Amino acid sequence: MRGNIDMSEPLWAEDAVAVVKLLHSGEIAAQELLDATEERVKAVNPVVNALPTLCFERGRQRIASHRDLADTLLGGLPVPIKDSYPVEGVRTTFGSRVYEHNIPSRSDFLVESVEAAGGIVFAKSNTPEFEAGANTFNDVFGATLNPWDTRLSAAGSSGGAAVAVATGMAAIAQGSDFACSLRYPAAFCGVVGLRPSPGIVPQGPGGVPGQTLSVIGPLARNVADVGLGLQAMARFDMRDPLSRPMKQTNFAAAATRPEKPLRLAFGADLGVADLDDEVRDVVVRAMHKLAAAGGDVVEACPDLSAADAAFRTLRAHQFAAARGELLRGPERDMLKPEVIWNIEHGLGLSSADISAAVREQARARASLVAFLDDHEFLLSATAPVAPFPVEERYVSRIAGRELPTYLDWLILGYAVTVTGCPAISIPCGFTSAGLPVGLQIVARPYAEASLLSVAAWCEGVLDCRMRRPIDPKVFSGDLV
Repeated sequence: MRGNIDMSEPLWAEDAVAVVKLLHSGEIAAQELLDATEERVKAVNPVVNALPTLCFERGRQRIASHRDLADTLLGGLPVPIKDSYPVEGVRTTFGSRVYEHNIPSRSDFLVESVEAAGGIVFAKSNTPEFEAGANTFNDVFGATLNPWDTRLSAAGSSGGAAVAVATGMAAIAQGSDFACSLRYPAAFCGVVGLRPSPGIVPQGPGGVPGQTLSVIGPLARNVADVGLGLQAMARFDMRDPLSRPMKQTNFAAAATRPEKPLRLAFGADLGVADLDDEVRDVVVRAMHKLAAAGGDVVEACPDLSAADAAFRTLRAHQFAAARGELLRGPERDMLKPEVIWNIEHGLGLSSADISAAVREQARARASLVAFLDDHEFLLSATAPVAPFPVEERYVSRIAGRELPTYLDWLILGYAVTVTGCPAISIPCGFTSAGLPVGLQIVARPYAEASLLSVAAWCEGVLDCRMRRPIDPKVFSGDLV
């Protein structure tokens, strides 16, 4: 035994908090942990295609050149970076053939934060092209497969990150969330994903530095590890105009202190989404468990009707601002239809359209913040469906209703996105086919510490956390 770790288990199977303690104490070395990670990647990654670009040698060089790693927060913990965030000297494609051979000369601010905290970057995780769509596939690297059933989608756009965590290729992974990009993959893969408030984690440089829709956050197999991941990523960086000086909040400690909430509101579909019947049943059963454990649960929802129109317009505007030039040249023929659709929508917007969207965003935020003043936390299903066949580009039908566009099935995520409130997805149960279902917990803006403590309490009551990474379940033949 080393500390609380049974060393008959490989290092890659252990939680981040436990492994980091061993790194800090010197009972294991960062190089030893990186070697164990590489062995797991060799065994699992060819099956699920979560980490298409590997840079273990870069990680080894960093370990060799930083002899104070044991004194850092992460102590040399291996962390993969999403392929939409540049890492200096490492191929970064954004999932697009336009950038298929791109080798950036500098890292994203987020990568600097992770490395300053002692994280060792060893891979890039797969993502849809320019993070468009909640199914992780692209024309550069292909599709990432769900380890619970490799015929199924891992969701997206942080699908590669979620699969890496679920299969033990990483204890903590960096993801990002625009519509639902951290939360849906967490739900589909049976792990935990946190979307923080804008400005908590710095990002950039980018083409839309003032945007509040896309934020960066951690994925892990439990709430405590997610808290540690957020602690490593969060810091003030004046180069990011949204970054804010923060009081010394210990997210890692908060995530290890379960706290029963005073009040919980529950609306399975947030009053705006179509929801699969079986998913609804699973989250309702989870609510009954929380209530039986002493949670004061009431069924109620804020008015989020303004969120849909606001998100669609602001998303399109952001795509046009960031990627509009790609439609003017030969790159257009390299883009997938959904990316072209988003950009063209944005280029066709008028100032009146954007002004109306900003007003609707303000209305949705005010409604949710006022609601949380009364109810403290809002719970719902994370995703409206269970994992679906990976060949389907997106979900087009829920509970018998045809969905008009590829964005419609994402509203459980983006109804919260537009408000700027933090949200976490934790596992809450399984479908009859044994597929994981996620529970979304939403808190007031910048209340991440309280959110982590409440999520830890819910995690303990529901008892669905992943205690050991899973081996991919490979099936042959068609889905029944």
